[in-house]
Amino acid sequence: MLNALDNLTRLISFDSVSKNSNEPISDYVSSLLEELNFEVERTTYMDARGVLKCNLLACRRPLSSHPKLDETQSSSASDEETSPKNAPGGLAYFCHTDTVTADRWTGPGGDPFSAIVLDGRVYGRGACDMKGSLVAFLDAARKTPHEEQKLPLWIACTADEEVGFEGARFLTENSNAYTELVAADPVSIIGEPTMLHVIHAHKGICGMQIRSQGHAAHSSTDMGVNANVAMVPMLQTLLEIHNRCLTDEALRNDAFDPPTLTWNFGVSDGMKTVNIVPDHSNAWASMRTMPGVDGKDIIEQVKRRADELGLTFTLYSGGDPMHTDAEAPFIREFCELASTYIGPNSPEAVCYATDACAFGQLQHRVVCGPGSISQAHTTDEFIEIEQLETGIRFYEDTIRRWCC
Repeated sequence: MLNALDNLTRLISFDSVSKNSNEPISDYVSSLLEELNFEVERTTYMDARGVLKCNLLACRRPLSSHPKLDETQSSSASDEETSPKNAPGGLAYFCHTDTVTADRWTGPGGDPFSAIVLDGRVYGRGACDMKGSLVAFLDAARKTPHEEQKLPLWIACTADEEVGFEGARFLTENSNAYTELVAADPVSIIGEPTMLHVIHAHKGICGMQIRSQGHAAHSSTDMGVNANVAMVPMLQTLLEIHNRCLTDEALRNDAFDPPTLTWNFGVSDGMKTVNIVPDHSNAWASMRTMPGVDGKDIIEQVKRRADELGLTFTLYSGGDPMHTDAEAPFIREFCELASTYIGPNSPEAVCYATDACAFGQLQHRVVCGPGSISQAHTTDEFIEIEQLETGIRFYEDTIRRWCC
């Protein structure tokens, strides 16, 4: 098996931007997992554009174990620090193999899918978010002798995280291996870049679209119906919601920064000329939901106003916020393991969302990985080699703690 740096270079070479199929990179990762004695389950689906997408869920069982976990290895969905009966059943690692677009790449070398190693960094699309993290965990699994493993180790690689957690959602609904994983309820790491800081909570996301339909005509006549006319009062409602989100104490959670729903909205009629009456106008809105603040009343307000104005309302599938008790024993242990690498630390809450939104059945979720979120989605994305190496050692510690 190639070393971590070589593997990262190979993974970056796959153009797995979300609009494309992630089957080629999934094939490669599957071969790496099989080399490490993992049993690999693949689930596939066609996305809304008819593009094939792949999820992988692999499990490496202890050499002496039977095929299914018994009750003593399963969690009682409680974080009580008591007997092994109530301990999580092994360790699971979750990542995604898709990336955001690379159309505006400005990194060294000029090719986002040809990794460049420069000044202690690896540049390339996905280097930080989150192919570097996957490589680190694979290398950690390689360095943990299979014969020392006492509990199962899972690795999940999903599609379409960057476009609405579609792969993760499909996995939860169609994977037999995921059903087994849920029954075990292991400590579950979502390996997004956090500089190895321990994230116990993050916001969710909700999106909606409002469409106004008009009738196109030459602007010098009165034969058209300007779609923007009906949209203007809708925009006023969206603005009122924006102002309310900034000031209403009931819509705040001070564990986050910013502590608001961060309401965002926009509008476009797509017109590029002034002599045509716009025949359609589309507005959109999104908000970052939080534990205890789901924004359902806001969704109903927008839908009700759209109905009053004769507009079409569409609610998009998003994701629920993630929240794990910051005082949970396994969270405290995570912070202790991380202290070797980042010093004294406490569990944190962040405002971005991850695939954890779709994994609400798992009771021991935590987000923690190498690299900085400030590098995710940038036009010159990179991961520090030192972070990659540190991530390998940290992940090896977690595997030994919860599997050995």
